[in-house]
Amino acid sequence: MKAIFQDRYGSSDLLQLRDVDRPVAADNEVLVRVHAAAVNARDWHIMRGDPYLARLMFRPVFGFGGPKTKIRGSDFAGRVEAVGSRVTRFRVGDEVYGDVGDGDGAFAEYVCATDDLLDHKPANLTFEQAAAIPLAGSTALMGLRRAGVQPGQQVLINGASGGVGTFAVQIARSLGAEVTGVCSTRNVDLVRSIGADHVVDYTREDFTHGNRRYDVLFDLVANRSLGEYRRVLTPTGTLILSGGGVSGPRPRLFGPMGLTLSGMMRARFVRHRVLTLTDVPRSSEILASLRELVEAGKVVPVIDQTYPLVETPEAIRYVEVEHARAKVVITV
Repeated sequence: MKAIFQDRYGSSDLLQLRDVDRPVAADNEVLVRVHAAAVNARDWHIMRGDPYLARLMFRPVFGFGGPKTKIRGSDFAGRVEAVGSRVTRFRVGDEVYGDVGDGDGAFAEYVCATDDLLDHKPANLTFEQAAAIPLAGSTALMGLRRAGVQPGQQVLINGASGGVGTFAVQIARSLGAEVTGVCSTRNVDLVRSIGADHVVDYTREDFTHGNRRYDVLFDLVANRSLGEYRRVLTPTGTLILSGGGVSGPRPRLFGPMGLTLSGMMRARFVRHRVLTLTDVPRSSEILASLRELVEAGKVVPVIDQTYPLVETPEAIRYVEVEHARAKVVITV
C-alpha cells in the first residue's frame, strides 16, 4: 500500500510516499480502507520532535532520533476491510471514523485501529468531513465538559478559527453558552458564521484589556501569560489550556508546554480553576457523542483545504506555516 513515511525528525521535506506492507488487524482491531485523513498540529509537532520536552514526556510517541511510528496521521474515515476475532461492533463494509491513537499511521491507504477508538461515521457527512472530527472535536468536547459549561455562561475561545476552535465554538453554543471567539480579521466572518455571539479581531483589539469577564476561557493559542488570561475571568472562572504556539526552524525546549506547565504548577495557588489538556482521551464514547451532535445539526466540520495523499508534505507545511483555518484534510 501507499503511505507517507518518515524515518527521522525534521521538516515536511523529509516525508516520502512509499510502498509499505498493508497492516493486519489484531484480534481487537479493525482494518480500514482509508478514504480521508485529517492534518493536526500534532502531526508537525511529532514530525519535528518539537518541543524537546515532549520527547521526554510522551515516550510512546517520540523516539530518540525520530518518531516511534514512521507513518504520520491520527484521524481518518473510511470503510471496514476486515475485523479481528474479538470485534463485534463492526462488520466489513461499515463506514467508520476514528483515531489511531498514539500509534499514528492514518496517512496511508489502509490503517488498523482498536475497536474502542472507532465509531460509525455520521450519516450526514462525507468521508472528508468525518475525518476532520476525531482529535480536534474530542479536544473541544472534553475541554468544555471538564469545565462544566452551563447554559447562559460566558465562554471565550482564543483561537476560534482553528481546527479545535471551530468545534469549540459550536459545541459551547450547543451547551447553551454565550460564545465569544477570538481570531484574525480574515476569519471574523467564518467564526461568526459557525455561531459565535461575539467576535474579537485580535489585530484590532486585545481581549485581555477589555471589560468583559468570562466564566470559561478556552485557550488554543498560548499567546498570553497566565496572569493575562486570569484577568478576564469571573472570580469563579475556569481557564482551559490546550497547547498552541507556532513552529520555528528548530525545535524549542518548552514551546506552548511552558504555559501548560506554569498552569499546572500554579493551579493550586490561584482562586481560578486551571485545567490543562495534556492528554486528550480518545474513545468510541466520545466519537459517538460527536456523531450525535453532528447528526442533530449542532456541529458542522469546517474544511479549509483538501490535498491528495501524495501532497501530504505540502498539507502539513500549510498547517504548520500558513496558519490554516479550520481543518485540512488528505484524500486517499
